[in-house]
Amino acid sequence: MRALSFSAALVVVTCLATPALAKDRAVTHQEKASLEAAVKSAGCTGGRMEFDDDRSPPHPSGKFEIDDAMCGNQKHDLVFDHDFKLISNEAD
Repeated sequence: MRALSFSAALVVVTCLATPALAKDRAVTHQEKASLEAAVKSAGCTGGRMEFDDDRSPPHPSGKFEIDDAMCGNQKHDLVFDHDFKLISNEAD
């Protein structure tokens, strides 16, 4: 019974800790300048910028995410690779 209680507690703690393991961070001043230029090149402006350091196989160096950039008259979520190349542009 004690082992079951410990296992259940471990599952709860793991689930609660998972959001804390996210590796998003604010962009640096240098990254922000490069991202602003990249966003402009994509025909968009503005948006909330962050760096996602998950280092998944498709993005081994992490990726930049721009939420709610204005592209024309519509909000888009943009994703750029570590070299500021556009890899995703999805309308909200």
